[in-house]
Amino acid sequence: MVISASTLYWILFLGTALASWIVSASLKKKFEKYSKERLSLTGKEVAEKMLRDNGIMDVKITCVEGELTDHYNPANQTVNLSKDVYHGANVAAAAVAAHECGHAGRTGRSRCARHWFPSCRSQAAG
Repeated sequence: MVISASTLYWILFLGTALASWIVSASLKKKFEKYSKERLSLTGKEVAEKMLRDNGIMDVKITCVEGELTDHYNPANQTVNLSKDVYHGANVAAAAVAAHECGHAGRTGRSRCARHWFPSCRSQAAG
């Protein structure tokens, strides 16, 4: 039995789409669960503290539209947090904010990523 290229394409496309949907649904479910666990800091405050405590002063934190649209943009050095994360004072918001700040630290080896990522120490020294 020979599978045509177009059939193989659709199998791969549908398989990838299904896997993506499963991951997305799982992430949303976990975010909802941990959004109920309250903290004293908002996602914005966690991001500010994490960046400041590691000497990263040239990255701005912004609030963006959408649900789970959080991302770090190295082109304009911004940590972009969705409204639920930016204003949320819960474990989920803190985790997402910290994750995005990790990207800022990782791409900013010239700043102080050495503090977060020991593997950068030797690269930064050279």
